[in-house]
Order: sequence, then C-alpha cells, then structure tokens
Amino acid sequence: MSTIRTYSTHLSHNRWIATWLLLSCVMVFAMVVLGGVTRLTGSGLSMVEWDPIFGILPPLDREAWIETFNLYKQSPEYLKINLGMDLAGFKGIYWFEYGHRLLGRAIGTVFLLPFLFFLAKGWISRSLAPKLILMFILGGLQGLLGWYMVKSGLIDNPHVSQYRLTAHLGLAIIIYAYMFRVALGLWYGPNDSGNTPPVLRRATTLLGGLVFITILSGGLVAGLKAGLAYNTFPLMDGRWIPQTIFLQEPLWRNFFENIATVQFDHRVLATVVFLGVVGTWLASFRYLLARPARIGLHLLMATALLQVSLGISTLLMHVPVPLAAMHQAGALLLLTAVLFLHHHMARHDN
Repeated sequence: MSTIRTYSTHLSHNRWIATWLLLSCVMVFAMVVLGGVTRLTGSGLSMVEWDPIFGILPPLDREAWIETFNLYKQSPEYLKINLGMDLAGFKGIYWFEYGHRLLGRAIGTVFLLPFLFFLAKGWISRSLAPKLILMFILGGLQGLLGWYMVKSGLIDNPHVSQYRLTAHLGLAIIIYAYMFRVALGLWYGPNDSGNTPPVLRRATTLLGGLVFITILSGGLVAGLKAGLAYNTFPLMDGRWIPQTIFLQEPLWRNFFENIATVQFDHRVLATVVFLGVVGTWLASFRYLLARPARIGLHLLMATALLQVSLGISTLLMHVPVPLAAMHQAGALLLLTAVLFLHHHMARHDN
C-alpha cells in the first residue's frame, strides 16, 4: 500500500510539472507567432537598445517617447526606409517589438519561479533536473541570439540577416520541441510501444526532422521576404522550376540568398512533408494502433491539410499579416502533432 501511495504521489508531482511545462510551451508558441507578426509589420528594429534588466518599462510620458524616438531616428531603418515617420507611426511599430521582448521576459519568469518551487519541494528528480536547467540555459541563449539578430539591421543595412533570423527561429523551435517532449513524458509516463510497427516509428521520426527543416526554410523565406515574389501556385514564373534558381555563385549561395531558390526549396519541402503525412496516415490503417496513436495520426493529417491551405493562401494573397501569422502558427501546430504522435509511437519514450 505504501508503494502504491508513493507512486501515486510521484505521478501527481510529475503531472504538476508537466502542466507547468505545457504552460511554458503555450507561451513559447505565442512568442514565435508574435515574433512573426513583429517581422511582418516591420517592427523588429524599432527598439535600438537592449536592456534585459531595466528595459521592462516602456516610455511612460511624452518626453520619454520623444527620447526613444530620437534614438530610433539615428538607425538605418529610419534613415533609409521610414524617413519622415511621425511619433504616432513609431509607436505603432514599437509596441509589437516591446510586446515581443516583454513576453520573452515573462517566459523566463514563469519558467524560473515554479522551477525553484518544485526544486525546493523535492519534486524534481535527479534525471529531470539537468533537462530543466538546459531549458533555462537555452532560453537565455535565445534572448542573446535575438539581440544578435536585431543588431544585424542596426549597422548599415536596415534588414535583419536571414541567417540570424533563421537561427533565432530554429532555437525557439528546439526549445519548444524539447519542452513539449519532456512534458509528454512526465504526463503519460514511460511509454513502451513495442507493438507499434517499426515502419511507422521510423516514418514519424523522419517526418519530425522534415517538419523542422521546412520551418527553417520558412525562416529563410521570411528573412529574404521571398514570399512577396512568385505569387502563383503551383508554377513559379510560369514554370515548375524557375530559370533563376542557380544564378548566384558559388552554387551554395543560391540555397540561402537567392529568393527564387529559397522559395522553391520551401515549396518542395512543404510538398514532401504533406505527401509524407498522407502516406503515413494511409499506411497506418493496415495496423491496429493504440487509441492515442490513432488520434495523433488524425490530428497530424488535419493539421497538414490546414497548413498547406494556409501556405498557398498566404502566397497567392501576397503575404497578408493575419494569414502569414496563421501560417507560422500552423507550422508549430504541425510540429506539435508530430511530437505527440512520436511520443506514442516511440519505444520506451520518457
């Protein structure tokens, strides 16, 4: 009886920790989407200083606003793009970037304080503690990487480097995925899915990697504003493969700096992911799967259909902010579905 009570208490503690991690995942999800909106509205370079300790307060009076605006007036973005912008226009872009940074601080607080509480209570096991510490370290590095990204647009060229933007997005996705997987392990406990067909396990793992790579390719599209070109589908400039995809030298630069190539790659990757999801979903009907795995497959299929629809609509409508933000959110939902499915497919998952 004592052993049963101890196990029940341990499970209860794990569920509390999992709930906290899932809440943190929701906040990271919102952070990624808000970051996308900040980029789409051209707001990312509106705050030209980084003060992680005292920068939590926005300008509180007209004098403070004018001082902040004067700092922005010295930036390349104002001088080369927004010359003549008034204070009201500046406030419009400032609040997006401020909200993005404030949410980042809130995530750090929401993560750190419960972690210290659970640690003091003795609810965090020795095997779990390093994982949580790693999450916190990655979160801090993400803040530094975000400022490193913004700095690329504050020197001469008022555009954020697509390499830094993609790295910033990639690390956010890694943090989200890692946190979500740990939360699933805590909520459901060890999962022995020995009856799951190996082919489905391998397919799910491969899909996870492909979704991540496709999201990174989307970061390059965003960084180059490649979505504003070739706004037809499925053809690009009247062709299946545009003639301009290998214009730059050396050849490798086309995959990261050529707008046509970057958008073409994203289309191809997205298509491969969609076909992979459809193939996995159809193949799964040959097997008798546990209910959570079957639910995960249906969620994955529905999310893939939604994401493809959002992607094509965003392209055809020349990247309206609401649709583009929904497309970015759809990418995270698709990854979430893959991770959920992978948990229930993988053998001895924790």
